[in-house]
Amino acid sequence: MKLFDFWGGVHPAGQKHWSAERPIELLPMPARLYVPLQQHTGRSALPVVAIGEKVGKGQLLGREQGGVSASVHAPTSGKVVAIGNFTAPHASGLPLPTVIVESDGEDRWVEREPPPDPFTLEPEQVAARIGAAGVVGMGGANFPAALKLDKARQAKVHTLAVNGAECEPYMTCDDRLMRERAEQIVDGVRLMLHALQAPRAVIAIEDNKPEAVARLRAACQEDRNLAIAVVPARYPAGSAKQLIQLLTGLETPAGGRGTDTGVLVHNVGTAYAVHRALRLSHPLISRIVTVTGDAVAQPQNLEAPIGALVDDLLAFCGGAPAAARLLMGGPMMGQPLPGAQVPIVKGTNGILALTAAAARLTVEPSPCIRCGRCVDACPMGLMPLEMSKRTRCDDLDGALDFGLIDCISCGSCAYVCPSHIPLVQYFEYARGVLEARQRAEQKAKETRRLLERHQARLAREEQAKADAAARRRAEKEQAKAKTKAGAAA
Repeated sequence: MKLFDFWGGVHPAGQKHWSAERPIELLPMPARLYVPLQQHTGRSALPVVAIGEKVGKGQLLGREQGGVSASVHAPTSGKVVAIGNFTAPHASGLPLPTVIVESDGEDRWVEREPPPDPFTLEPEQVAARIGAAGVVGMGGANFPAALKLDKARQAKVHTLAVNGAECEPYMTCDDRLMRERAEQIVDGVRLMLHALQAPRAVIAIEDNKPEAVARLRAACQEDRNLAIAVVPARYPAGSAKQLIQLLTGLETPAGGRGTDTGVLVHNVGTAYAVHRALRLSHPLISRIVTVTGDAVAQPQNLEAPIGALVDDLLAFCGGAPAAARLLMGGPMMGQPLPGAQVPIVKGTNGILALTAAAARLTVEPSPCIRCGRCVDACPMGLMPLEMSKRTRCDDLDGALDFGLIDCISCGSCAYVCPSHIPLVQYFEYARGVLEARQRAEQKAKETRRLLERHQARLAREEQAKADAAARRRAEKEQAKAKTKAGAAA
């Protein structure tokens, strides 16, 4: 198929040799699993179990809270030993509400009904089953998949783009998934097409993954509604907006969504999770994770239960005693971790352990020389040097004027910066401050609304009192008048 191009991008060293040839292995079940109730975009799930309760594998632990939310399920059978805060897999290290399950070693499934043929269901029913299984986007956004499918169907998208590019350095979990479970991925793609009522799907794979391309082509060769697009290996080709531009030549409007172009993007991991949810009644309780980096003794691709600690994965891979930096994800967009005692979640595609030399921790940033390399590399056509300048001066409105909201935090600008300025950190900081400001403004607005309602209620009560007093006076006057009239008669 004809391919197009997108602006900017970089060619970082792939570093995929550490784990690309390691088949997926099953991580032995840890003694305890720490399942956060907030591991998706939107509102946290509400716990539906109690401390001391015995649960089966796949049992609902937390129910979605309507709107944008996702359910979470027990990754194994055992007992709920605690429900409370536990360290989040995020640079902040802030706590998240978490259900802690102690494994009983039986890995016994909760009782389930045999699933119906999904193609006999209405599209809304298919999406509802995907939502009930707690499936979210596995490419990093963690947006509830059912809601994304429903909104895209209502928008009448014409193409489902399935992202198998995996352009992030070091990460190989999607590559191994495509090589080893291509048929299940293709089945998941067909099921998502049914939920979307869209006519076609395109599976995009970078040209540095020939085995994955061959396996996917073989799996969908008899389906005219499915196509394989081999895209050039260039970062960030796997970002939704850039992938749409590569496949269609259409640019997503500033501040808009990919569906504005008629295209919905989902990850190959999401397609696989949809297959398991609809064909096997398996909720999203495990995922493929790449554990890699020069500090890891034996890099691997692991199928790990949600809630396993990073420490559990590293221990299975021989440990990482020389690790100076731990990231959840790749070096470009991954989140620095506060330590290894944090759980993996639905959006965890990799654990990257780097030595100080590989992480370039000894390199100090120097002043910007305004060389413009960040501008050339930015795939969104922004001016990172101007955004960072205004962010450093706390001129956040100025940063917004230069397109801060459209930044996808891909890290291309920081990668090419000769001054080693942590540009993405500036932008994340600015967005965090803006979000806090918006929350404060919303809180103030809500406070004003409540105050106005309170004042209106007091005014109504005062008016009601005044009306009641007037009625009593009128009744007294009427009574006096009747008494006078009776006396006169």
